[in-house]
Amino acid sequence: MTQTIQRELAILRRKQVQMRTGLSRSTIYQYIKDGVFPKPVQLGPRAVGWLESEVIEWIAERVKIARDNNRSLSK
Repeated sequence: MTQTIQRELAILRRKQVQMRTGLSRSTIYQYIKDGVFPKPVQLGPRAVGWLESEVIEWIAERVKIARDNNRSLSK
């Protein structure tokens, strides 16, 4: 149970988010501004991070959208 809680509350730093999503720093912040990417959590005066679960959910949604678009194009 503790491991499940820790996994849900894991924090990713910006470089980790970039590696997982393939997005650049500027794109991440533009998507946040546009309201299409999870907002970061303030960790300190000059440090932010993202909840891993929210980033994973965002990636899964992008995959779903891409797959749904591919299906509709092939019909």
